Amino acid sequence: MKGKAFNIGLAIVLAMALTACSGGSQPASPSPDAAEGGLVFTTGNEQGTYYRFGGVLAGKIAETTDTKLQVTASGGSKENLEALQSGAAQFGFVQSDVLSYACEGTRLFESKAEGITAVAELYMEQVQIVTMDPSLKSVSDLKGKNVSIGAPGSGVYFNAVDVLEAYGLTEKDISPTYQSFSESVDALQSGKLDAAFVVAGTPTSAISGLAATTDIYLIGLDDEHIEKLVQGSQHYSKAVISRKTYNTAMDIPTVAVGAVLVAREDASEEDVYHVISGIYENLPAITKAHSKGAELSLEEAASVTVVPYHPGAAKYLKEKGFEVPTK
Repeated sequence: MKGKAFNIGLAIVLAMALTACSGGSQPASPSPDAAEGGLVFTTGNEQGTYYRFGGVLAGKIAETTDTKLQVTASGGSKENLEALQSGAAQFGFVQSDVLSYACEGTRLFESKAEGITAVAELYMEQVQIVTMDPSLKSVSDLKGKNVSIGAPGSGVYFNAVDVLEAYGLTEKDISPTYQSFSESVDALQSGKLDAAFVVAGTPTSAISGLAATTDIYLIGLDDEHIEKLVQGSQHYSKAVISRKTYNTAMDIPTVAVGAVLVAREDASEEDVYHVISGIYENLPAITKAHSKGAELSLEEAASVTVVPYHPGAAKYLKEKGFEVPTK
């Protein structure tokens, strides 16, 4: 994560943000790696990193603690937050930027989210713009094209709009569709789409599957527009997608946001402690099962500033030498 300047103004902003937050798709069958039954853990599209990695985490948590999580698919970050607020889920994944919008009651959130607490920030999610047309080399080239900008209310949608805006474009300048990862891949293959935005930890299953059967291309962002995005939001950081990820001709510069594991504030302290300890006490096994495990660290886990931490997570992190706010 990029460095943060801790001055008085920022401290006040963070305090206000913590105070504000403390107060889609039909669910799919549980991930095969997850325990049956248990507390509901809402993730993302079945072809995305959230769902696959969530299954790995839930499986290890069930194997090593007394807490069981039932992993379900969803339409993404906004839907996950709504599920937690309604009580339909106890745990969920959310992009760091979308979590901030929910706390502030901005963008697609009509009111400020309440009752959401942090468990850990896990890894970075890269903005990936996929195409099968090698002539599309810049975001500017998407003008007038058929482009998927994510399922309605997903984190992908927010990021797609931000990237387009950085290049002087809006939804009206493209022919937008609002599709999940798997739907976007199907539409690219059938020629119905020119490009699709995907925001997820790399490698992303939907893109890997497509790359295994045909040539794909990723549209990168140039330094000027990366800097514009980073300066415009504390949640964006510069990132690079290695050429080895999808066997592209070159490394792809882009931006990324954090993937945060959150819980309802009324989840039991014991369950939340089991969840975070079940993850960070088993990193070698998790990494063996999924490449995202290699990106997890306690320092990153303790870096959430948008919402307070759940007491169960704070207890574990304190044992590891990290003090985090719970109010």
